[in-house]
Amino acid sequence: MPEPHIRGALLSDDDALSRLDHDTWSSLHAVTPRQEPPYEPFFDTRHRPGDYLVAEADGRIAGYLRLAAPTPLACNAHVRQIQGLAVHEWARGRGVARLLLRAAMERARAEGAVRITLRVLGHNKPARTLYESEGFVVEGVLPGEFFLDRSYVDDVLMGRSLDV
Repeated sequence: MPEPHIRGALLSDDDALSRLDHDTWSSLHAVTPRQEPPYEPFFDTRHRPGDYLVAEADGRIAGYLRLAAPTPLACNAHVRQIQGLAVHEWARGRGVARLLLRAAMERARAEGAVRITLRVLGHNKPARTLYESEGFVVEGVLPGEFFLDRSYVDDVLMGRSLDV
């Protein structure tokens, strides 16, 4: 696979991103049911193309990351939150998620953010390991916050400074 490159999402990516969401759905990271065709539009008034970074490789979308303000409050404008990250199966193990994370941190800094946060399910060890390797630390845990596959799963809050 050629080296992936990161770009901002385009409105024309809507169908490809909807399919990617469907194809990568897993109870390891999803708290909502799997969407079945016909897919809802990926973008809407709360999920705009400008909130997304897309990894492209060999002319195909390999993955995406959603980066947004955690709230609309001015007193919280110094923080950005990762609100979704997905990588196609064919692109896994090639550093796509890491490239997306690093691009998100760069974008957050460029937007004036000094912190970046995310939420990850407690049982998602691969994601937690990746985030920790990029400097994220556990800042809180909501025990048993979700009931998935007949088990209670923790909601883990992670964050890091962007002052590096």
